[in-house]
Amino acid sequence: MEAGNPSRRKRKLEEAPAAAAERGAHGLEPPLRMGEGEEGGAAAADRISDLPDPILADIVSLLPTKDGVRTQILASRWRHLWRSASLNLDCDGLDGLYYYLTEDDDRALAALIPRLLSAHPGPGRRFCVPACYLRSRSAAVDAWLRSPTLDGLHELEFCDVQAFEPTRPLPPLSALPASAFRFSATLRVATIRACHLPDSTAQTLHFPQLKKLALVDVVLSETWLHSMIAGCPALECLLIHTTSGVRRIRINSLSLRSIGVRVGCQRTNELQLQELIIENAPCLERLLCLNLLDGLQVSVTSAPKFQTIACVSDRRDFSTSLMIGCDAVIQGLHLDRLTVAVCTVKILAVDLFMFDLDTVIALMRCFPCLEKLYLESVPGGNNLWRRKHRDLIKCFDIRLKTLGLGSYRGIKSEVDFVTFFILNAKVLELMIVQVRPQDYYRGFAAKESRKLKFENRASKGAQIHFTTDTCLRGVSEINDACDLDLTDPFITRC
Repeated sequence: MEAGNPSRRKRKLEEAPAAAAERGAHGLEPPLRMGEGEEGGAAAADRISDLPDPILADIVSLLPTKDGVRTQILASRWRHLWRSASLNLDCDGLDGLYYYLTEDDDRALAALIPRLLSAHPGPGRRFCVPACYLRSRSAAVDAWLRSPTLDGLHELEFCDVQAFEPTRPLPPLSALPASAFRFSATLRVATIRACHLPDSTAQTLHFPQLKKLALVDVVLSETWLHSMIAGCPALECLLIHTTSGVRRIRINSLSLRSIGVRVGCQRTNELQLQELIIENAPCLERLLCLNLLDGLQVSVTSAPKFQTIACVSDRRDFSTSLMIGCDAVIQGLHLDRLTVAVCTVKILAVDLFMFDLDTVIALMRCFPCLEKLYLESVPGGNNLWRRKHRDLIKCFDIRLKTLGLGSYRGIKSEVDFVTFFILNAKVLELMIVQVRPQDYYRGFAAKESRKLKFENRASKGAQIHFTTDTCLRGVSEINDACDLDLTDPFITRC
């Protein structure tokens, strides 16, 4: 790009929401009138505009920021709705905003945010700005958060957009502005990223309506985190992602339903998380360990509704250790102790070095009521089972209804592995087999179905779905507190 010419991304940012808010219907392409277009007719009716203003305002507040502002040019009926709707100011959804900001984009975005805040009377619904601004523009962020437009804010996020080159050293973290805590009475969703959370704020933490909290790349203490959990009586989803400064976390919460933990942090001079203890969580249903590179000791003392586990793994010697009460101890994928089967667990996602049937059978013995099993693996191993598990087949009740397999290639060890479930899982409803695009070809599904003896399946109502689409969500793709709120977080679409 020639010197002096504005970047394409900067032009997009400068043409985005604030310009539309200031110009109204001037300077933008007029939209098609209702009834115009290839399939429309003069008699076509604008039924959406007939909806009451409060409903239309809710619709506008849920649109991406740029689209919400542009509703003002649709028709005179819509002109006032953006200002009467709760403000959705989400920088992460603006055209041209990517993971790294150039210097020009940085200036353009920083100028755009206050223009939007001044153009809208409030109240605020969602406010999302780059986390790097907590360091580079801390005074501006504090001023934005104090804007009356954001009064009553429901969602606050500092998103993962960087204003520095990835090869530069990590900058020091700044403290979260005190103004961020002024929304404590109304905040429902919060993603706090790339900042320091000082102990001086711990005693005042009280968020009565907060349901989803993500702490990403933050430095905090055990005191701060435990005070935060205690101060959120409605908290349902907690994501602790690459945080530092804390070695042990104890969970005591009457409301938490989902916990996601990713260990590891680039700030190696800080304490790293080593131990997670679920002491008392009567509503906890899902516990997701989201990475495989660092050992994490997890113990569950009291969680009577515990249903979903991810991700135990056998890929590293220091993989996650899971202890459930005094009944079961799992080191990686090896069952070290089983006193009493854990019958509450219905969904399990595991990462195997190879599709190993012996390992999976041991896990099914530990979790005999398992209904959904998701496996990610690399090919290899030997899964001959007909003689070895002949007695097991006669007495073991496989209750699986859904089986998801990632990175399937159709080699013999995989065929033997899958055939075991096809011929023995009597209540199986769906098998999702995700195939790499380079391994898929015309006739692949028919050929594999024959190899897998699908016509002889134990469950006559079972279906098998071969796909190159990303139907299955790997644990590494769960990076948002909202992902934790899904009944089954490991399946997207098919």
